[in-house]
Amino acid sequence: MILYNVTINIHESVHDQWMQWMQEKHINDVLATGKFSSARMVKVLVEEEMGGTTYSIQYFTDSKETLQRYYEEDAPRLREEGQRLFGDKMLAFRTELELISEH
Repeated sequence: MILYNVTINIHESVHDQWMQWMQEKHINDVLATGKFSSARMVKVLVEEEMGGTTYSIQYFTDSKETLQRYYEEDAPRLREEGQRLFGDKMLAFRTELELISEH
């Protein structure tokens, strides 16, 4: 199992609009690609010096190959929408994780 983790810091001036977009549209759009089995969104409980609120969205997929297909076939279009809507009010970085075990 591969986790595609997107950590996003969102400026307070667009927080509510972004949250609605994430929960009602964007996460569903990513899942609709058929490349992820599920997703979860969590709030990071650390106050950032730069302000804003930070969230981690974790998408679960079966393999690195499937994730690579997502990058090639879907990611540019889906990332563009967020950039267009929120611009520099949203700072994102991405991490690939491999699930080793669950207890």
